[in-house]
Amino acid sequence: MKRKTIFSLIIFFFICLIFFLFKGSNNKKTQKIETDISNDVSYHSNIIKDVYYSSKDIRGNEYIIRASEGEIDFNNPNIIYLTNVNSHVKLVNSNDIKIKSDFGKYNSENFDTIFSKNVIIDYLDNNILGEYLDFSITRSSMLMSRDVIYTNSNNVLKADNIEIDIETKNTKIYMFQNDKKVNIKSKQ
Repeated sequence: MKRKTIFSLIIFFFICLIFFLFKGSNNKKTQKIETDISNDVSYHSNIIKDVYYSSKDIRGNEYIIRASEGEIDFNNPNIIYLTNVNSHVKLVNSNDIKIKSDFGKYNSENFDTIFSKNVIIDYLDNNILGEYLDFSITRSSMLMSRDVIYTNSNNVLKADNIEIDIETKNTKIYMFQNDKKVNIKSKQ
């Protein structure tokens, strides 16, 4: 009977050993799969936190853009979609321009930026509010549209469009329809 008991114990230990080995190797496979999945997710992510871009043009003007978040366009890696955008334009022969918006679309190749939703431009004592701003370094222009309100120390203007030449500071304020007029109110 002792032989039977010893034989049973050996078989029992052998089965336990196989069970623990199988369970241990199965855990390793699971860990490897989880590691591979987590690496795969981070590899395909295109979100950037605390975005900062700074560039200078050939004239020496400096363009700084900060955003809380950026997302790189998979189809065009030069395009970055921004959230909570703050921009600072340091012009060589003029005062600085500050631009804020909820969203932006930045082209890292030519530095042109489209600002959208709650756009605010601050320049000296001038303040321009709107919903869309096309800021182009290559064209040297800013084109603000959609619910535009221009305010300075003397006046408040409401218009459809404000176009500003960055170099000359020449400004065009106009409506899209010829039968509508720009609304101007004096603060005094």
